[in-house]
Amino acid sequence: MWTYQAPVADMLHLLTRVLDAPASWAAQPAFAELDAETAGEVLAQAGRFAGEVLAPTNAAGDAEGCTWSPEGVATPTGFRAAYRAFVDGGWPALACTPEAGGQGLPQVLNMALFEMLAAANHGWTMYPGLLHGAYEVVLHHGTDELKALYLAKLVSGDWLGTMCLTEPQAGSDLGLVRTQATVVAGEAANGVPVTVSGSKIFISGGDQDLTDNIVHLVLCRLAGAPAGTKGLSLALVPKVRPDGTRNGVVCDGIEHKMGIHGSATCQMRFDGADGWLIGEPNRGLAAMFLMMNAARLHVAMQGVGHLEAATQNAWRYAQERLQMRAAVRPATAATGPGPDPIAFHPAMRRTLLTLQARTDACRTIAYWCAGLLDEAEHHPDAARRAAAAGHVAVLTPVAKSLFTELGHRSADEALQVWGGYGFVREYGIEQTVRDSRIAMIYEGTNEIQAVDLVQRKLLDDGGARARLLIAELAEEAGRCRAVPGLQLFADAVAQQAMAWEQALTTLVAQRATDPEHALRVADDVLAGVGHALLAWAWARIARTTRDDGAAVPGARPADQWLQSARFGVQWLLPQAQVHWSRVMQPALDLPFLAT
Repeated sequence: MWTYQAPVADMLHLLTRVLDAPASWAAQPAFAELDAETAGEVLAQAGRFAGEVLAPTNAAGDAEGCTWSPEGVATPTGFRAAYRAFVDGGWPALACTPEAGGQGLPQVLNMALFEMLAAANHGWTMYPGLLHGAYEVVLHHGTDELKALYLAKLVSGDWLGTMCLTEPQAGSDLGLVRTQATVVAGEAANGVPVTVSGSKIFISGGDQDLTDNIVHLVLCRLAGAPAGTKGLSLALVPKVRPDGTRNGVVCDGIEHKMGIHGSATCQMRFDGADGWLIGEPNRGLAAMFLMMNAARLHVAMQGVGHLEAATQNAWRYAQERLQMRAAVRPATAATGPGPDPIAFHPAMRRTLLTLQARTDACRTIAYWCAGLLDEAEHHPDAARRAAAAGHVAVLTPVAKSLFTELGHRSADEALQVWGGYGFVREYGIEQTVRDSRIAMIYEGTNEIQAVDLVQRKLLDDGGARARLLIAELAEEAGRCRAVPGLQLFADAVAQQAMAWEQALTTLVAQRATDPEHALRVADDVLAGVGHALLAWAWARIARTTRDDGAAVPGARPADQWLQSARFGVQWLLPQAQVHWSRVMQPALDLPFLAT
């Protein structure tokens, strides 16, 4: 009853027509030979894997879950075969550099791939979800010796990686990490052998039976290191040592979770485990940020994946389910006394159009952000690289929070389409509601993303990076204003750009006299910026999709794209004013709770 078919044509439409990604690729020597046809074939093959190989393991994997024993963790039936097919297809190497054995394709295609994987089976996707981040850490911070041991295996996916941060007393406050690293001999330095002792919790894929080895990247503390985050180092600790013997890495158990049952969330113990420092001593958090930022964007794509899966299943069910006679029928409807498809009823039309409008806009923003990642790394113009990096810095916390919140909220709203059946496991939507909830929590809760946005991305530079993005919105408003019939979109984006600028001015002004103001309204700032970006996306879709000329074969017709974008601006965007108004009222009371 629950299916997933990757919307490859719609994805390609956004990449090629709305965002004009091929023009960006042509300007980057690393991607100069990539064209829309090749990108389309990559997406098509990814869609086939997601829909035909991975999606059939979703419901069964959720029902079976993972199994722990002292010998290790067993993943659900079918997960190993799917992962082997994933590796054999070369998918882990998609966006890795050719010099390391990768395919050298853009991050934007990798992000599209992971959207499909999350939509097909979120629990399974958790295992390779951290793989690219682990590759980045080893590539950029590992010594030649560590690269020789581990890089190729991470690129191929033959070995998986983990990110070991959290401890029972140190959830989001990594400065409280206690795990110890002891240098075996000599002075602490990059690549020096260490032994690692301590416990970590909530480690996704901390143990599994998909790969013969696991590369753990462990935040730890050297003897005599400064307190807090400035004293954290990073160690690479394998499950299996290079000589083939089992390391002192133990999974003490797995969590019994609300959702993503197919993902082993492990309690890990390091008992004098052998490893190596990776990166400079006491600079572990800086090295780990490569992995954390990659993980945040992958989590953002989980939100888009849940949006898409909920949308396409809800639309299909609403067309098939017959209930009551609609007050007004579409002109194309068959005559008769009824009952009619529930898709005819206003309440359902609002829900379905909400799902579609959010999906279109979030996917557009996500692919834009991924394309900027590529430009930040590969564009030959230094100024362009710097501008792209600045955009990504601001967009990353917004994307992670906005997409995961809308992914979960939309799945919850979509459940209503099924009525009572939505509460029943066999119909699939209840699993999506459960699975999607975790994405708002991990890789930095959405509240922490909001704090990061206001403190580090908006205020630390006085709003300079933010104003460059505001200028992008203003430019889109100008382009829409020059096109007959797009005044609605031009006004919407211009208003959001102005609201963001006014909010930024207020935040900067209040910082000197009320240091808590930005923290009190951080969630509203992020939501307001998110809505401004949604307005930008709907406007861009409307401007570039006004007719079916040069349409991607199989993509929705232009009038459907326009219908979705117009609905977003008219019905969903007004919510932005609620958030902006709170930001603009510094005196709003937020009392302490009585104790």
